Amino acid sequence: MTDPTMESTTDPATDSVSHHTANTAADTGMVANGRGHSASRGRGPHDLGGLLRARIRDIPDYPQAGIVFKDITPLLADHVAFAGVVDAVVNHHGRGTVDKVVGVEARGFILAAPVAYHFGAGFVPVRKKGKLPAPTFEASYQLEYGEAVLEVHRDAFAGGDRVLIVDDVLATGGTVAATADLIRQAGGVVVGCSVLLELAILGARTRLTDLDVHALLQV
Repeated sequence: MTDPTMESTTDPATDSVSHHTANTAADTGMVANGRGHSASRGRGPHDLGGLLRARIRDIPDYPQAGIVFKDITPLLADHVAFAGVVDAVVNHHGRGTVDKVVGVEARGFILAAPVAYHFGAGFVPVRKKGKLPAPTFEASYQLEYGEAVLEVHRDAFAGGDRVLIVDDVLATGGTVAATADLIRQAGGVVVGCSVLLELAILGARTRLTDLDVHALLQV
Protein backbone atom coordinates (compact mmCIF):
# COMPACT_ATOMS: atom_id res chain seq x y z
CA MET A 1 0.00 0.00 0.00
CA THR A 2 1.44 3.38 -1.02
CA ASP A 3 0.40 6.84 0.08
CA PRO A 4 2.15 9.89 -1.37
CA THR A 5 2.12 11.65 1.99
CA MET A 6 3.02 8.80 4.32
CA GLU A 7 5.48 5.95 4.46
CA SER A 8 4.63 3.44 7.21
CA THR A 9 6.31 0.49 8.82
CA THR A 10 4.20 -1.23 11.44
CA ASP A 11 5.03 -3.76 14.12
CA PRO A 12 1.67 -5.48 14.76
CA ALA A 13 2.92 -6.82 18.08
CA THR A 14 3.35 -3.32 19.48
CA ASP A 15 0.75 -1.34 17.50
CA SER A 16 3.49 1.11 16.51
CA VAL A 17 3.96 2.98 13.27
CA SER A 18 6.81 4.64 11.41
CA HIS A 19 5.67 7.56 9.29
CA HIS A 20 6.94 10.72 7.62
CA THR A 21 4.09 13.20 7.47
CA ALA A 22 2.08 15.66 9.53
CA ASN A 23 -0.94 14.25 11.33
CA THR A 24 -4.22 14.68 9.46
CA ALA A 25 -6.55 13.58 12.26
CA ALA A 26 -9.96 15.20 12.40
CA ASP A 27 -11.33 16.62 15.61
CA THR A 28 -13.94 14.06 16.63
CA GLY A 29 -15.05 15.26 20.06
CA MET A 30 -15.30 18.13 22.48
CA VAL A 31 -14.02 18.64 26.00
CA ALA A 32 -14.86 21.13 28.70
CA ASN A 33 -12.83 21.62 31.84
CA GLY A 34 -15.16 21.69 34.81
CA ARG A 35 -12.42 23.02 37.10
CA GLY A 36 -12.34 26.40 35.41
CA HIS A 37 -8.87 26.01 33.90
CA SER A 38 -8.00 26.28 30.23
CA ALA A 39 -8.37 22.86 28.61
CA SER A 40 -5.14 23.29 26.68
CA ARG A 41 -2.37 25.85 26.57
CA GLY A 42 -2.97 27.99 23.52
CA ARG A 43 -6.14 26.13 22.45
CA GLY A 44 -9.82 26.68 22.95
CA PRO A 45 -11.55 24.72 25.72
CA HIS A 46 -13.50 22.55 23.23
CA ASP A 47 -10.70 21.44 20.87
CA LEU A 48 -10.37 17.83 22.02
CA GLY A 49 -8.73 16.67 18.81
CA GLY A 50 -6.04 19.32 19.00
CA LEU A 51 -5.43 18.59 22.67
CA LEU A 52 -5.05 14.85 22.09
CA ARG A 53 -2.67 15.35 19.16
CA ALA A 54 -0.54 17.61 21.34
CA ARG A 55 -0.39 15.02 24.12
CA ILE A 56 0.62 12.01 22.00
CA ARG A 57 4.33 12.05 21.26
CA ASP A 58 6.42 10.09 18.78
CA ILE A 59 9.37 8.07 20.10
CA PRO A 60 11.61 7.11 17.16
CA ASP A 61 13.35 3.73 16.96
CA TYR A 62 11.35 2.21 19.82
CA PRO A 63 11.02 -0.65 20.56
CA GLN A 64 13.29 -1.31 17.58
CA ALA A 65 14.95 0.59 14.74
CA GLY A 66 12.53 1.87 12.11
CA ILE A 67 9.55 2.03 14.45
CA VAL A 68 8.04 5.27 15.71
CA PHE A 69 6.18 4.50 18.94
CA LYS A 70 3.01 6.43 19.79
CA ASP A 71 3.50 7.35 23.47
CA ILE A 72 0.25 8.25 25.25
CA THR A 73 1.76 8.83 28.71
CA PRO A 74 1.70 12.65 28.34
CA LEU A 75 -2.02 12.39 27.54
CA LEU A 76 -2.66 10.20 30.57
CA ALA A 77 -0.81 12.69 32.78
CA ASP A 78 -3.07 15.56 31.60
CA HIS A 79 -6.34 15.24 33.55
CA VAL A 80 -8.29 17.27 30.99
CA ALA A 81 -7.10 15.19 28.04
CA PHE A 82 -7.62 11.90 29.88
CA ALA A 83 -11.10 12.88 31.01
CA GLY A 84 -11.89 14.09 27.50
CA VAL A 85 -11.05 10.68 26.04
CA VAL A 86 -13.25 8.86 28.55
CA ASP A 87 -16.17 11.27 28.12
CA ALA A 88 -15.96 11.15 24.31
CA VAL A 89 -16.17 7.36 24.27
CA VAL A 90 -19.11 7.30 26.69
CA ASN A 91 -20.94 10.07 24.83
CA HIS A 92 -20.44 8.34 21.47
CA HIS A 93 -22.13 5.13 22.57
CA GLY A 94 -24.57 6.55 25.12
CA ARG A 95 -25.23 5.47 28.68
CA GLY A 96 -27.33 2.38 29.17
CA THR A 97 -26.05 0.68 25.99
CA VAL A 98 -23.13 -1.31 27.44
CA ASP A 99 -23.01 -4.02 30.12
CA LYS A 100 -19.28 -4.82 30.03
CA VAL A 101 -16.21 -3.00 28.74
CA VAL A 102 -13.23 -5.05 27.57
CA GLY A 103 -9.69 -3.68 27.80
CA VAL A 104 -6.88 -5.33 25.84
CA GLU A 105 -3.51 -5.86 27.52
CA ALA A 106 -1.91 -3.69 28.38
CA ARG A 107 -2.57 -0.03 27.58
CA GLY A 108 -6.19 -0.81 26.82
CA PHE A 109 -6.69 -1.49 30.53
CA ILE A 110 -5.88 2.14 31.35
CA LEU A 111 -8.60 3.53 29.07
CA ALA A 112 -11.22 0.81 29.40
CA ALA A 113 -11.51 0.79 33.20
CA PRO A 114 -12.62 4.45 33.61
CA VAL A 115 -14.91 4.09 30.58
CA ALA A 116 -16.58 1.13 32.30
CA TYR A 117 -16.95 3.14 35.52
CA HIS A 118 -18.71 6.00 33.72
CA PHE A 119 -21.01 3.58 31.88
CA GLY A 120 -21.92 1.90 35.15
CA ALA A 121 -20.65 -1.28 33.49
CA GLY A 122 -18.24 -4.05 34.45
CA PHE A 123 -14.64 -4.21 33.26
CA VAL A 124 -13.18 -7.37 31.69
CA PRO A 125 -9.46 -7.80 30.88
CA VAL A 126 -8.33 -9.64 27.75
CA ARG A 127 -4.79 -10.84 28.37
CA LYS A 128 -1.93 -12.60 26.67
CA LYS A 129 -1.90 -16.38 26.88
CA GLY A 130 -1.08 -17.75 30.32
CA LYS A 131 -1.81 -14.55 32.27
CA LEU A 132 -5.32 -15.36 33.52
CA PRO A 133 -5.77 -17.80 36.44
CA ALA A 134 -9.18 -19.39 35.76
CA PRO A 135 -10.35 -21.44 32.72
CA THR A 136 -10.25 -19.38 29.53
CA PHE A 137 -11.26 -19.14 25.91
CA GLU A 138 -8.46 -18.26 23.52
CA ALA A 139 -8.12 -16.68 20.08
CA SER A 140 -5.03 -16.24 17.93
CA TYR A 141 -4.07 -13.57 15.44
CA GLN A 142 -1.22 -13.20 12.99
CA LEU A 143 1.96 -11.26 13.58
CA GLU A 144 4.56 -10.57 10.92
CA TYR A 145 6.67 -13.56 11.97
CA GLY A 146 4.22 -15.87 13.74
CA GLU A 147 1.09 -15.52 15.80
CA ALA A 148 -0.03 -14.30 19.21
CA VAL A 149 -2.76 -15.64 21.47
CA LEU A 150 -5.20 -13.70 23.64
CA GLU A 151 -7.43 -15.13 26.38
CA VAL A 152 -10.50 -14.20 28.39
CA HIS A 153 -12.08 -15.97 31.35
CA ARG A 154 -14.87 -18.35 30.38
CA ASP A 155 -17.20 -16.78 32.95
CA ALA A 156 -16.40 -13.16 32.05
CA PHE A 157 -19.82 -12.47 30.50
CA ALA A 158 -23.42 -13.39 31.13
CA GLY A 159 -25.26 -14.59 28.04
CA GLY A 160 -26.27 -11.62 25.91
CA ASP A 161 -24.07 -9.05 27.69
CA ARG A 162 -23.55 -6.01 25.48
CA VAL A 163 -19.78 -5.58 25.27
CA LEU A 164 -17.66 -2.64 24.13
CA ILE A 165 -13.99 -3.12 23.21
CA VAL A 166 -11.69 -0.22 24.20
CA ASP A 167 -8.03 0.02 23.21
CA ASP A 168 -5.43 2.72 22.64
CA VAL A 169 -4.33 2.08 19.03
CA LEU A 170 -6.02 0.40 16.07
CA ALA A 171 -3.33 -0.76 13.63
CA THR A 172 -3.95 -3.81 11.44
CA GLY A 173 -7.08 -4.88 13.33
CA GLY A 174 -5.79 -8.31 14.37
CA THR A 175 -6.01 -7.64 18.09
CA VAL A 176 -9.55 -6.28 17.88
CA ALA A 177 -10.74 -9.15 15.67
CA ALA A 178 -9.32 -11.72 18.11
CA THR A 179 -10.90 -9.89 21.05
CA ALA A 180 -14.31 -9.84 19.34
CA ASP A 181 -13.96 -13.59 18.74
CA LEU A 182 -13.26 -14.15 22.44
CA ILE A 183 -16.30 -12.14 23.49
CA ARG A 184 -18.56 -14.16 21.22
CA GLN A 185 -17.07 -17.44 22.41
CA ALA A 186 -17.89 -16.41 25.97
CA GLY A 187 -21.50 -15.52 25.17
CA GLY A 188 -21.23 -11.74 24.87
CA VAL A 189 -22.54 -9.49 22.08
CA VAL A 190 -20.00 -7.04 20.65
CA VAL A 191 -21.64 -3.62 20.31
CA GLY A 192 -18.57 -1.79 19.05
CA CYS A 193 -14.94 -0.85 19.42
CA SER A 194 -13.57 2.53 20.52
CA VAL A 195 -9.90 3.48 20.18
CA LEU A 196 -7.90 6.56 20.95
CA LEU A 197 -5.82 6.46 17.76
CA GLU A 198 -6.43 4.73 14.42
CA LEU A 199 -3.61 4.22 11.90
CA ALA A 200 -5.98 4.57 8.97
CA ILE A 201 -3.44 3.80 6.25
CA LEU A 202 -3.25 0.20 7.48
CA GLY A 203 -6.90 -0.41 6.58
CA ALA A 204 -8.11 -2.15 9.72
CA ARG A 205 -11.72 -1.18 9.06
CA THR A 206 -11.76 -3.33 5.92
CA ARG A 207 -11.01 -6.32 8.16
CA LEU A 208 -13.57 -5.32 10.81
CA THR A 209 -16.64 -4.74 8.66
CA ASP A 210 -18.86 -6.48 11.21
CA LEU A 211 -17.93 -4.00 13.95
CA ASP A 212 -18.87 -0.40 14.73
CA VAL A 213 -15.36 1.12 14.91
CA HIS A 214 -15.03 4.52 16.61
CA ALA A 215 -11.71 6.39 16.70
CA LEU A 216 -11.03 9.71 18.43
CA LEU A 217 -8.07 10.44 16.15
CA GLN A 218 -6.90 9.13 12.77
CA VAL A 219 -3.44 9.37 11.25
